[in-house]
Amino acid sequence: MFKLFNKTSKMDKLQKKYEKLMKEWHALSSINRSESDKKYAEAEAVQKQMEALQKF
Repeated sequence: MFKLFNKTSKMDKLQKKYEKLMKEWHALSSINRSESDKKYAEAEAVQKQMEALQKF
């Protein structure tokens, strides 16, 4: 109940987005290779953002 009032950090949001993109990438990898590559590129971009946040 109290978790309702907690704000998620930017890092948590990026981590969830990264996990979602990786799941989509895995699902698409056997169906549509070009869409799979796009999802993987998006996931890499999110990972770079996470690394940049960790530096600060």
